[in-house]
Amino acid sequence: MNILEIIEKKKNKQILSTDEIRYFVNGFTVGEIPDYQISALLMAIVLNGMDDRETYDLTDAMLHSGDVMDLSSLGGIVVDKHSTGGVGDSTTLALAPVLACCGVYVAKMSGRGLGFTGGTIDKLESIPGMDIALSEDEFKKVVRSVGCCVIGQTGNLAPADKKLYALRDVTGTVDCVPLICSSIMSKKLASGSDIILLDVKYGTGAFMKTKEDALVLAQKMVDIGNRAGKSVGALITDMQQPLSDHIGNSLEVVNIIDVLKGKRSRLYSELKEVAVKLLSLTPLYTEETAVKAFQDAIDSGRALDKFAEMVKAQHGDERYIYHPEMFKLGEKIAVCAQNDGYVTAMNTADIGHAVTLLGGGRMKKEDSIDFSVGVEMKVELGSEVRRGDVLCYVYHNGLRVEEATDLLRKSVIIGNTRPQPHKIAYAFVNKEGVHIY
Repeated sequence: MNILEIIEKKKNKQILSTDEIRYFVNGFTVGEIPDYQISALLMAIVLNGMDDRETYDLTDAMLHSGDVMDLSSLGGIVVDKHSTGGVGDSTTLALAPVLACCGVYVAKMSGRGLGFTGGTIDKLESIPGMDIALSEDEFKKVVRSVGCCVIGQTGNLAPADKKLYALRDVTGTVDCVPLICSSIMSKKLASGSDIILLDVKYGTGAFMKTKEDALVLAQKMVDIGNRAGKSVGALITDMQQPLSDHIGNSLEVVNIIDVLKGKRSRLYSELKEVAVKLLSLTPLYTEETAVKAFQDAIDSGRALDKFAEMVKAQHGDERYIYHPEMFKLGEKIAVCAQNDGYVTAMNTADIGHAVTLLGGGRMKKEDSIDFSVGVEMKVELGSEVRRGDVLCYVYHNGLRVEEATDLLRKSVIIGNTRPQPHKIAYAFVNKEGVHIY
């Protein structure tokens, strides 16, 4: 088999065989095919696409390029949730203890943030002592005893994706549905869960800007999961404004604690939607019984206790879960409205970028993160404001404060007409098809 022939074939809009896809993935992973040839092939894929079978074969080849975790020894149902990312998206850390209270295992491997704010692992590390680098045996032990555990991604899960993504990032080939799908799903399938819910975001703070584009991505990923023999569903959810009203690592953990105590908010609504849909994908629950189980986990206080139990099992200081005032936060200043009206829109990505300017995110993987900085939103879409009202509070330690506050002020658009309310979820996709809300 010849890589030049494969490049020519895709350049001429032809379909690649399963063997051809395995050949170039394996060859690139072990270093037998050079970057410049794979770069040419990636661009041909961006321009000419892949059909569903090709996309599945690419996912499968990437999935089997390294280790595939076997979680069958846990002896129960193992579930996973993946979000395509956004601003203030701290659902994972709130979801894991809720699901554990409902009798399923959550064995979650998450990444660090790049751009915007920190990732799930960065948020966890804002809790003093947290160990997110457990060995596989330790990881399984915590999952078995607590019901949930969240650690960093291990080095040899889908190594082909790691190499391909690094190349895509510097060759302008990130924005391609087959490549996005195979990247996400190869890691999810390699993680060993039985049931997967995909939270596909759309809007000004998401990679997919429209709900229609998000729906296409969701359908493709659900198809891959079904072909792999997994139970997979996808929610299309709104990221036209920050999901959490607290944005920044320690701040988001504080907000998670509030939600697990039952505080109603956008994050609470998102958490409920995701938990119910994920539980209803299992054989244990219908949507009706899942709603009841979710509510009981929150209202009884068991979900908060479970979060503290997970933190302790991963060597973190669980006192912070019961006493969030222990989190160290930066100096607090207000950003105020300059005119009367209604919040008609938000440039959500810029709100995230403002937190990064303050030191709460990273632009390069080696950047360090300041856990104590962030933004606390005091308005949402549709809020009525008067000149001088507080739009948000900024927590800072002196880094690029004026630049960040100016960006935040411009990110909240105030107009004369109140917008229609935004639904958290637009649609749900599973093997039966698309269900529009």
